[in-house]
Amino acid sequence: MGEKLFCPPQGSPGISMMLRALLLTSLLNWANGQEGLTMLPEEKSKIRDQIVEMFDHAYGSYMKYAYPADELMPLSCRGRVRGLEPNRGDIDDSLGKFSLTLVDTLDTLVVLNKLDEFEDAVRRTLRDVRLDNDVVVSVFETNIRVLGGLLGAHVMADMLRQRGERMQWYRDELLHMAKELGHRLLPAFNTTSGLPYPRVNLRYGVLNPLSRTGTESDTCTACAGTMILEFAALSRLSGEAVFEEHARKALDVLWEKRQRGSDLVGTVINIHNGDWVRRDSGVGAGIDSYYEYLMKAYILLGDNVYLERFNTHYSAIMKYISQPPLLLNVHMHNPTVSVRSWMDSLLAFFPGLQVLRGDLKPAIETHEMLYQVTKQHKFLPEAFTTEFRVHWGQHPLRPEFAESTYYLYKATGDPYYLRVGQSIVEKLNAHARVPCGFAAVQDVRTGTHEDRMDSFFLAEMFKYLYLLFSEKNQLHFDIDDYIFTTEAHLLPVSLSTSQPPCRGNNTEAPTTVEEDLFTYSCPSTQTLFPNNPSFAKTIRDSYKYLTGVGRAFHASPDRGIELPLHDHGMEPVEFLRSMGISLTPLNEAGATETHGAHEGVYRVKLVAEVTQTPEEEVVPLIVQLISPPYLGRMVLTAGPAKFGMDLIKQEHGVKGSIVKTSPYTACGPIENAQELSGHIALALRGDCMFAAKARRLQEAGAIGVIFIGDLRVDLMTTALEGGVGSLLTTIGKGVTVQRRPCSRWWETEGPRLTSPSLWFSCSARRGRCSPLLWRITAT
Repeated sequence: MGEKLFCPPQGSPGISMMLRALLLTSLLNWANGQEGLTMLPEEKSKIRDQIVEMFDHAYGSYMKYAYPADELMPLSCRGRVRGLEPNRGDIDDSLGKFSLTLVDTLDTLVVLNKLDEFEDAVRRTLRDVRLDNDVVVSVFETNIRVLGGLLGAHVMADMLRQRGERMQWYRDELLHMAKELGHRLLPAFNTTSGLPYPRVNLRYGVLNPLSRTGTESDTCTACAGTMILEFAALSRLSGEAVFEEHARKALDVLWEKRQRGSDLVGTVINIHNGDWVRRDSGVGAGIDSYYEYLMKAYILLGDNVYLERFNTHYSAIMKYISQPPLLLNVHMHNPTVSVRSWMDSLLAFFPGLQVLRGDLKPAIETHEMLYQVTKQHKFLPEAFTTEFRVHWGQHPLRPEFAESTYYLYKATGDPYYLRVGQSIVEKLNAHARVPCGFAAVQDVRTGTHEDRMDSFFLAEMFKYLYLLFSEKNQLHFDIDDYIFTTEAHLLPVSLSTSQPPCRGNNTEAPTTVEEDLFTYSCPSTQTLFPNNPSFAKTIRDSYKYLTGVGRAFHASPDRGIELPLHDHGMEPVEFLRSMGISLTPLNEAGATETHGAHEGVYRVKLVAEVTQTPEEEVVPLIVQLISPPYLGRMVLTAGPAKFGMDLIKQEHGVKGSIVKTSPYTACGPIENAQELSGHIALALRGDCMFAAKARRLQEAGAIGVIFIGDLRVDLMTTALEGGVGSLLTTIGKGVTVQRRPCSRWWETEGPRLTSPSLWFSCSARRGRCSPLLWRITAT
C-alpha cells in the first residue's frame, strides 16, 4: 500500500511537483503487456504524424480560404464574416472581426512544434488584428478564446525569447493587446451585483447608447464563473489588479447564491439581483466551466478558497447529480429528482476534471459510457438520452471527450486510452474531413455536414490529441509547468508566486464538507489501485455493452401499463397513436376489477413498439425578435415538432406580428379569428391539448402560435400550406413582459414571467404602437 501524497500550498516552489503527481503518475506500466492494447512507440509516432497532417489541413485551409475572417466555412471554402452571412443567433456572438481562429490557435502551433508558423502567426496578429471593432460579442467566448489566446501566445513567445533561440524581436506586444482587450471587457462588470453582462460592444462597452447591448438581465453560470484564470493571469502579468478583482467578485456572488441546502447552483442567473432564472443543476452546458475554474484557479493561483468551494460543490455533485456512469440534471432546490432524461455533450469534460481531483473511479465510468456512445453514433451527439439515443444530433467537433481521454491516459498510463484517441482520429478523418478542412456534423445519424469549423477545433482538439501521443521529451517545454484553460490555452503555474491573491478573497465561513481521500491530497496510484493492476479494466468491463453495441439483441417482453384517460372521446388515444404508441384495450374480463369506476375513465394497455428504425432528423431552429429595439439580436433556440411543415425549407421561416388569442387558452371557439388571420397568435398553455389548440388557430387563419406558460415559452407554427404545425418546443429561457407607455393592456392581463426581456407591444388595433414581429427560422 502506497502512502498518501499531500500537495504543498500552490504558492510554494512545489507546484510543479504537485502537477506532476496529479497528472502524470502512472500505474507502473501495468497495462503494457495486455494483448491487443499495447501501442509501440512506432505506432504512436505514426498516429502523431497523422494528427499533425490533419492540423496542417485544417489550419492551412483557414489561412488559405478564410483569413483574416473569424472562421472557415469548410463546405463553401471561404471565411465567415459576421454580418455577411445569415445570422445564427448566439453562435455568432463568438465572432468579433478579430481573426478569431488565428488568435485561438497561436499556442497550439508551439505545442505542435511549428515554431516558424507560430512566429509568422504572431506577426500577422500584431499587424492585422484589431480589437476596437463596433461589434457586440459574448463576454464569455471572447474571454476564453481571444483573451486566453493572446495570453497563451504571449507566454509561449516569452518562453521562446528567454531561451534566446527565437522571437528576439518580441516586446510583449501580445500582452499589450490582451490588456487592451481586458479593458474592453471590463464594462460588462458594471452591474449592481458584480456579475457581468453576457455581451459587450468592443468599441462602445455596454451602457453607451451606441453599444446595442445592456438590455440583457440574465447570464449563464459558466458565463459569469469562467473568467478568473484569464483575468487573474492578465492581472499578474500586467500588474493591474482590477481584472482579477472583478473576476473574483463574480465568483463570490455565485458562491453566495448557491442553494445552501444542496450546495448546488442553477444554470441561469439574473445579473442585477442575483436571483436564479433557471434552477436546473448539472455539470454540462450552462455550468460546466464554473466548476472547472474553481479547481484550476486553486492550481494556478494557490488560493485555498477556490479549492474549498470546489470541494463543497463536488461533494454535492457526487451526491445528487452523479448516477454512475450517468450525470443527470436535478433541481437545485429539490436535488433528489432528475429534471430531464438526456445529457449534453459538454459534460464530457467532467471525467478530466475528476482526474485533476484524483477521483479516478467515477472518471473511468463516465468516460467509458461516453466512449460507448461514440462507438454507437461515431461522435458524441450534442445531446443524448439516458437510453443513449440521439436527442440532438449535431456534433460541432467538440474536443471535451478528447480532453478527458488525455487526462485519463496521463493519470493511468493505460494504453487503452491511446486506442480511444486513435478512434477519435480515425472518425474525424472518415466522417468530418472535407476538401477545405473539417466540417461539423449536422446530424450524427445521417452523417450530413454543416458549413462550420469552430475555432476550438484547432485550439483544443489537435492540442489534446497531439499531447496524448507525445512523450515529454518531444515537446519544446515542460507541459507540467502549465495549466490548461477551458479553451486549452497554456498559463504558467508560476503565476502563483508572482503576486499575492486579491485582498479579502475569503469564504464567509468555514465549509463543512465531508472530507475524503482526495479533498486535500494528490492522487496516489498505489492507493487508487492497491496491488490490483486490472482495477481500471474491471471498471470499464462492467460498461462494455452499455449501449448494446457488440452484444446480441434479445427482444424484451412487452410491458403493460394501465393508463386512465379522463376523456369521453378518443382524441387522447388518437393523439398517442399518432406519436407511435400502440394502445390495446384491456380484456373485458378484467373489467370486473374496475367495477364502479367513474364513467369516461378508460383503462388501456400500452404495448411499446421498440424498433431499431432511425429517428427522424432533428435540426435545431431559432426564434428571432426582429422589432425595435432588438432588430434581430434577441435569438432563442427552438426544437422542431414531429409534425407539420418543415421550416428548414423556408428561406425566411415564418414572420409576423403577435395578436392575443380570445379565449386566451385557445381551448374553445376562437372569438377574434379576423384579428388573428395572417398573424402569430399568443395563447396560454394548459386546459386542453396542443393539437386541439393548433387546429382551432389554424382554422382561424393564424400563421403561428406562441404558448406562454410558467417559466417557459412554447412555440408552434402552423403550416402555411397544410398540416397542423411545424414547431412545438419548450425554450428554457422565459419571457418578461415589459410595460411601455402604450402597453396598459398588459398591466392587467399580461403574464409576468422571467427574462430575457422581450417587449410585447399593444395589439395593432390599439393604434399607438407598432406590432411586435417574430421570425422563426432554421439555424
